Amino acid sequence: MNPLKRLAGDTAIYGLSTIVARLINYLLVAYHTRVLDRAQYGVFTEFYGYATFLLVLLTYGMETGFFRFSSRAGQRPDTVFSTSMVSLLATSLLFFAVVALNLSDFSAWMGYPGNRAYVLQMAAVLAIDAFTAIPFARLRFLRKAKLFALFKLLNVLLYVLVSVAFFTLLPPYFAQRPDSFLLRFFSPGVDVGYIFTANLLSSLLSLALLLPTIFGVKLSFSPALLKKMLVYSLPLLIAGLPGVANDYLDRVLFRHLYSDPSFALDQLGVYGANAKLAVLMVIFVQMFRYAAEPFFFAHAEKNDARPLFAQVMKYFVICAVFIFLLVSLNIDIFAYFTGKDFREGATIVPVMLFANLLLGVVFNLSMWYKLSEKTKYAVYITLSGVLVTVFVNVAFIPRYGYHAAAWAHFFSYAVMLAVSYAMGQKFYPIRYDLRAIGFYIFVGLGIYAIFALCKAFDFGFVLNAMLAAALLLAYLAVAFLRDGRALVHRRRSAADAK
Repeated sequence: MNPLKRLAGDTAIYGLSTIVARLINYLLVAYHTRVLDRAQYGVFTEFYGYATFLLVLLTYGMETGFFRFSSRAGQRPDTVFSTSMVSLLATSLLFFAVVALNLSDFSAWMGYPGNRAYVLQMAAVLAIDAFTAIPFARLRFLRKAKLFALFKLLNVLLYVLVSVAFFTLLPPYFAQRPDSFLLRFFSPGVDVGYIFTANLLSSLLSLALLLPTIFGVKLSFSPALLKKMLVYSLPLLIAGLPGVANDYLDRVLFRHLYSDPSFALDQLGVYGANAKLAVLMVIFVQMFRYAAEPFFFAHAEKNDARPLFAQVMKYFVICAVFIFLLVSLNIDIFAYFTGKDFREGATIVPVMLFANLLLGVVFNLSMWYKLSEKTKYAVYITLSGVLVTVFVNVAFIPRYGYHAAAWAHFFSYAVMLAVSYAMGQKFYPIRYDLRAIGFYIFVGLGIYAIFALCKAFDFGFVLNAMLAAALLLAYLAVAFLRDGRALVHRRRSAADAK
């Protein structure tokens, strides 16, 4: 099978499940921003900022290490799987035990001394999700994309259903039964803690679904193999931590950059809700990553690997620019997915979309240090970005609020892209089609500028929607005429050759 076609097929499977799961979750954002006030949603945003950072710490690069060592000739994938799984099990249990035994201290340090249940539940979620990262990776390695997709989808469905049920049923139930034993575990009113409980239940479901995968391999722990995997993976951890700081540091900093913590949580709630309106770009990058990482490793040793990777980059940018335009030109429609009190922040969405486009390009470029086993250079790349993030957030959030946080993502990823490209051309040179990539980015930004200029004349909702559709079709036509016809021709030629 044509490798690009195979990658596209896997991306479609991962993508369909990811799109469905994310869109269901996206609808939950619409629900949460209508039942929670902005400050409560700010608490939710802050906690998941901490959680994302800690999950990288708790998985310490073992997922990528699993793919790398399972793909090596002469290495038994089952041994790699069980060794990495045992390692993550031990560290996850240790993490949860430390948090549980020092719960009061951790809650006070985070600024939530009266909400210890929030901290304990999130610690449990993180321990489970860190451990199940390797069983999920094994499904991807075995190309069981449909099973992977099903498990992820069931996880999100349970999370959404339980979350909605809690917010809908529990407050009136507690109002009628103020002596209910459930009040030992839940707040009597509308409370963001319902979300954390729903997340814990969905993580437990994923663990249960993965039990056949976990116990389907004979346990064989190899200390020597673990040492090699850690040598490979720990630089990815070191790189991953500032990388996540790049993405989520603003969520944690907000309360510390304003003199009024309540106002900070209010603004953080607006920012967190509108940042999620860039969900389509995040979905695309994520589903591409799920399929592309094992694809890159599988083709690394082939003669046409580097030209193939260059093609992948070009087509990734073509698709990503389309998604940028799809959402940016229809932002008035997408904004209705959030509650009316949150919509003032929709102006940051195009910035967040383009920032995530750059992040996808950074992921494509990152394969040079993973394939050449020069993972230590990932540290320099991500640190360059995190320095930009810290500077922009600290210097400009107090004055420009969440707009500065959005632009911090853009500048940070742009710097990471430049540094990674320069290093990659030195250690693992790939001749990317820079002319084509620049062309599509220029066309995409030009179309957006034309739309913004026309929108300033306030033609009305219907005419704006028609203009957006026409401009999207124009972009697709340009892409097809420039690169689409050649791709179709190659596919037909390959089919005729068979």
